[in-house]
Amino acid sequence: MTWIEALILGIVQGLTEFLPVSSSGHLELGKALFGVDTEGSLIFTVVVHGATVLSTIIVFRKDIGKLFYGFFSRGQNEEKPYVLKLLLSMIPVAVVALFFKEDVEKLFGGNIVFVGCMLLVTAFLLAFSYFKKKGTRSIGWLDSFIIGIAQAVAVIPGISRSGATIATGMIIGNKTEDLAKFSFLMVIIPVLGELFLDILGGDVFTASIDFLPLLIGFIAAFVSGLFACKVMIALVKKGKLIWFAIYCVIIGLLVIVLGLI
Repeated sequence: MTWIEALILGIVQGLTEFLPVSSSGHLELGKALFGVDTEGSLIFTVVVHGATVLSTIIVFRKDIGKLFYGFFSRGQNEEKPYVLKLLLSMIPVAVVALFFKEDVEKLFGGNIVFVGCMLLVTAFLLAFSYFKKKGTRSIGWLDSFIIGIAQAVAVIPGISRSGATIATGMIIGNKTEDLAKFSFLMVIIPVLGELFLDILGGDVFTASIDFLPLLIGFIAAFVSGLFACKVMIALVKKGKLIWFAIYCVIIGLLVIVLGLI
């Protein structure tokens, strides 16, 4: 992997991790475009995902600190149920990661036409949530689990995690101002858990890649992730996700056509 490829893939990872256009789908398309097997260089994938998690922690550092302090303090407060709802939302994706990860990978099989089709599914979710009446309900226990199911479905390349979780919350009537923070906080532990399992598996240390592309990929993913996270928060609060639906339709159709040629 060259440093230019690492820079581009790092930016793609950082932007698409938070914008509702599917980071996994775009990385697969990037690999196909450049002929880069990032799965063969697992350490690069681990590094750029770690960078986007770090950018999330930086953006929400005050909220995370408040939740951590409130959860472990004595007495009742609003932070305890909020943390428990976050943990509840993580159960579906944990089940998929532990028991069905290989099945999902076989389902995809490196087929970019499949990615294109799933981008159209993401577009449908975003468009449907846009035309849905604005929600007024805070995120409840059942809402948390339903949003968690959406996150589990989003392990499929082409289904946007942020798009699926935020759109699902909007469709079931949750307030848009609550969804961005909840959506981004609920992914921190699952992603860290996945990175830990990758490192524990040992394949990371067998990857052959120079230090410079890793460093450039990390910085690119971190900086672009900071930007995308803040932009996405503002867009969700305004409920303006329709442009991403249009983008997903265009890219999805283009990918399907190119994949069939």
